[in-house]
Amino acid sequence: VEFALELPGEDSDHTVLMPIDSKFPMEDYLKMEQARDDGNADEVEKAGKALENRLKSEAKKIHDKYVEVPYTTEFAILFLPCESLYAECLRRPGLVEELQTKYRITVAGPTVLTALLNSLQMGFRTLAIQKRSAEVWTVLGNVKMEFERFAAALEQMDKRVDTVKSALQNVKVRTTQMSKKLKDVQQLPQSCNDDETTAQEKGAGL
Repeated sequence: VEFALELPGEDSDHTVLMPIDSKFPMEDYLKMEQARDDGNADEVEKAGKALENRLKSEAKKIHDKYVEVPYTTEFAILFLPCESLYAECLRRPGLVEELQTKYRITVAGPTVLTALLNSLQMGFRTLAIQKRSAEVWTVLGNVKMEFERFAAALEQMDKRVDTVKSALQNVKVRTTQMSKKLKDVQQLPQSCNDDETTAQEKGAGL
């Protein structure tokens, strides 16, 4: 098969492959488009039937060659890599339904295949989360506990900061008081300065 998408199996030890095979039956499609341009209704119908038969044949080959339950999914994807070709397939009455019911083949164009893959990815991500919901719950519980501890630590830090602020304020007050005392010491009374001058003059006269 050209592509195989690995999907989760029944348990974590097993996987299942979803076959995706690309087909490009452009010859019949181009004949049909040319007949439409020429206005030849008979040729349009003839080429349309040929395209239907080609798609049915390819669907049967994909089912017989690549669908192998339980190793693969019970269905496969027939990928048409051209939106106009896919649109023509949808336009054929009952063709898509017949491929699904008779051959277990789903037809997809580029846009549909992208949407399908995105849906599968999101679905299995959700499934993985559900399977590990207990682990997720435990992690969330641990985060909650750590957040509560963090909040308590912040509260203690806030209290300590307030204590430090108060202590710094007290130190500032004491510093102001000491500065005032030192200023008083530097500015001695005038009488003390006069006595010191007299004593120095007497000493010089001796």
